[in-house]
Amino acid sequence: MKKEIIISGFGGQGVLSMGKILAYSGLMEDKEVTWMPAYGPEQRGGTCNVTVIVSDERVSSPIVSEYDVAIVLNQPSLDKFEPRVKKGGFLIYDTSGIINPPKRTDITVCPIAAMDKAVEMKNSKVFNMIVLGGLLKVCPVVSDKGVEKALYKTLPERHHGLIPLNMEAITAGKEIIG
Repeated sequence: MKKEIIISGFGGQGVLSMGKILAYSGLMEDKEVTWMPAYGPEQRGGTCNVTVIVSDERVSSPIVSEYDVAIVLNQPSLDKFEPRVKKGGFLIYDTSGIINPPKRTDITVCPIAAMDKAVEMKNSKVFNMIVLGGLLKVCPVVSDKGVEKALYKTLPERHHGLIPLNMEAITAGKEIIG
């Protein structure tokens, strides 16, 4: 198993955190992983992205030009990465961040109303965990147990009380992905 994943959106949407948690989840399950963020002034609202590769075997290079899965959270990310999803791959997009939906028919397109669900859960900070749950439904590269272990590893101890809410968000994402 080897999955090459790009996650892209506006700075502040939790893109880099989602990638970091996904990569740590793979580490917790003894998988080979790479995590390669791309950002600069994007942290202040521009578009940023992170490439995560999760594999059962060594990863030779973190540089990827086509992806098995693209998660896009805004229109500029969709415009940039839709053409770079491998034929037969997955494109996951948040319905509130996209004006012109994906048009390709040779990939599986999965809308997820993550922002709407985060509002319903009364916590916009779980938006990225809802999206991560959607990913894990359509492409289960890591287990929920691995994600939970990764959250304990990556979140400061003072935030460990929020882990049950994050796991609830993962479950919600699995339930609402289209």
